[in-house]
Formats: sequence, structure tokens, C-alpha cells
Amino acid sequence: MKRNGKIICIVLDGVGIGAAPDANLYHDESANTLSNTASTMGGLNLPNLALLGLGNIAKIQGVPSNENPLANFGKMQEVSKGKDSTTGHWEMSGIALEKDFPYYPNGFPKDVIEKFCSLTGCKGVLGNMPASGTEIIARLGDEHARTGFPIIYTSADSVLQIAANENVIPLERLYELCIIARNQVMTGEHAVGRVIARPFIGTNGNYKRTTNRRDFSLFPPNTTMLDILFENKIPTIAIGKIDDLFAGKSLSEKIHTKSNAEGIEETIAWGKKTRSGLIFTNLVDFDALFGHRQDPKGMKEALEYFDVQLPKILETLNGDDILLLTADHGNDPTDDSTDHSREYVPLLAYSPIGKSNVDIGIRNTFADLGKTVVDYFGFDGKELSGTSFLHSIV
Repeated sequence: MKRNGKIICIVLDGVGIGAAPDANLYHDESANTLSNTASTMGGLNLPNLALLGLGNIAKIQGVPSNENPLANFGKMQEVSKGKDSTTGHWEMSGIALEKDFPYYPNGFPKDVIEKFCSLTGCKGVLGNMPASGTEIIARLGDEHARTGFPIIYTSADSVLQIAANENVIPLERLYELCIIARNQVMTGEHAVGRVIARPFIGTNGNYKRTTNRRDFSLFPPNTTMLDILFENKIPTIAIGKIDDLFAGKSLSEKIHTKSNAEGIEETIAWGKKTRSGLIFTNLVDFDALFGHRQDPKGMKEALEYFDVQLPKILETLNGDDILLLTADHGNDPTDDSTDHSREYVPLLAYSPIGKSNVDIGIRNTFADLGKTVVDYFGFDGKELSGTSFLHSIV
């Protein structure tokens, strides 16, 4: 049955809920972003998420299970290789990747760097190694200012990152370098999941990354839930880095944000004025500011801030509208790695007039979410992977 309401899907970037069955392949056997953050910080104060049923999914100190949660609850397992935002978002939109992206644990090959320099006109680069973003700009920021060379680095994810001081390489030029790298260098066997612009400011060893980050993703290789909705004139509203992760494809509105707070404000605003369609939001601070920087205190505060704002999001829902809360991967701030972690992701599904207190169980793929979204709007989504759980929640 086709519905005329809206779905708000919010991705709490990096907020995993326990090691996935194949976490050993990624050295993440003990990862649990939510539970480990809670244990480290003496508990989390998330009363509104508890009301929805977050504590019914896993044991989280300070977040009790609820006998009658307002939402339906479960968790999802990723089947695509890797633990990156691109694969996570693509899979929840219906694409289960069979082939992994390339990785560069020893830095990028000489021919890649030479091609980059030739096409961009750069006389050289700095870095070319796996590194923490904050550490590499602290180490190479002064040399970057002296030479004008961009800092290139990677991580455990399939990414090429270009860091530059905004006062040395202006933003538009940095974005240009990234676009050239994306479209002309990191292709074919080197087609990484994302090329990321990492601007920073500061002088003399005192450097700070800015909020002008941009991600340049590949085009999704197959049909996504966004394609199905867009082609059928269903509004698709992207908030946060969703636009970047899908290379702008099949999006009616593209709202870039610079913080969780701004992303939440935009979600509320669009929730109030959208009667029908998909609002797809990514809140990146959990991952970028706290998971990658090993900051459990910051993670706790960000989760508690979201919880305080959650009722305002719920107030935008009417009738058979649906709120889906999930994540794209883990990023445990308490482990010994600054990289993403291979985890289950939480799943909460709430509708004002829908079912509640249904255990949706462990979904075998993130793609079940995308299949559910298109099912809500009356499409079979035969092009998508996954199985709809719509009948369980409405």
C-alpha cells in the first residue's frame, strides 16, 4: 500500500552497538561504541532514546531496557566489505558490495602521486602515509606552510585525504585538487571509496581542522532507494554529508551542515515543512570529532545532546510518518585505534500510529532499511538488496 507521509532517517555516524560477527577480520573483536563509551564514562543519560527502546538492543550503562518502548528495535549487520561511511550508507540504501575498495596501508604508489602532481600542477606532496588527521597536520603543518605542498594521507578506510591550511591553499583550490584526484587519478584499480578535503587553520605548530571538510565519493554502482524515490517524484532531502556520499545523485534538496547541532536544526525544519518524502540526515560529529579522536567524553556529551533534541524531531511526525534511527559503522572512542570499527548498528523505528515494542531482531544486511523505505512509498524495490521490515512496524 502506497503511503503519502514521510520518513526521517537519521544516521548517527559511527555509533555502533557491538562487534559484528566478522569483527575479528578487522581486529575489532572488543569494539562497542555505545556500551564502551557508557562504561568508560560511568553511564549515559539518554532518557528519550531509552523511551524509544535503545536499551532493549544491548546493555548500555545508564540506558535501561524498557518493558513498553515507544519504538520498535533491533540491530543491523553489514555484509559489504569494509567499515567505511560510503559502504555503510550505500548498503543501507540497497547496495550490498561484493568487491571491496582498495586500501593503502603503505601509502599511495609512486605513479599515483606523480599523476596527481602532473594533473594538478603541484610541484610535490607531503605525507603519503596512513595517519591520524590531527597528528599529521601537527607534524607537517609548518613544512606545508613553507613549501605550499598539499598533505596527502590515508587511513584504515579506502580514502585519499588532502589536508591544506586555508591560508596556504584556499578552499576552492583544495576542492579543485580533490575533484581532480577523484575523477582523474583515483579511478580503475585505484577507485577509493572517497577523496576527502581536510582544511585546517593556524600557524607555527598550532593547527586546527575547520568545518569546511568535503567528501567526494564515487557514484553508486547500482540502483539505490534514492534513485527509486527520485525517479517517482518522491522528494529526497539530504542533510549533512549525504550529498557527498552519493555524489549528489537522485537528491531533490542538498543541505550541507557543519555540526550535529546544525544537522538536527535542519532535520527539524525540514520535518516541519515536509508532508511527503524522505529526509535523510547524517550527523557526523560522533565519528569525526569523537570517535576518530578517541574522545569518549565528547561522544557521551554529543549523544546526550542528541537525546535532548530528539523530542523536537518526534514532534514533526504525524500519522503514519516514520522515524528511523541507525548508524553506518562503529567508531569506538575507547579502543586503541583512531579508525572505524566493524560493528552492528542500532535500529529504532518509530511511528505515531504504528506498532511499538516489536523486536525487529538482527537484520542480515543494512539494505533492509532501504527496502523498507521504498516499500513504505509503495514500490517493490526489486533492484535493491535486503528484505523490508515495514510489516513489523506499521
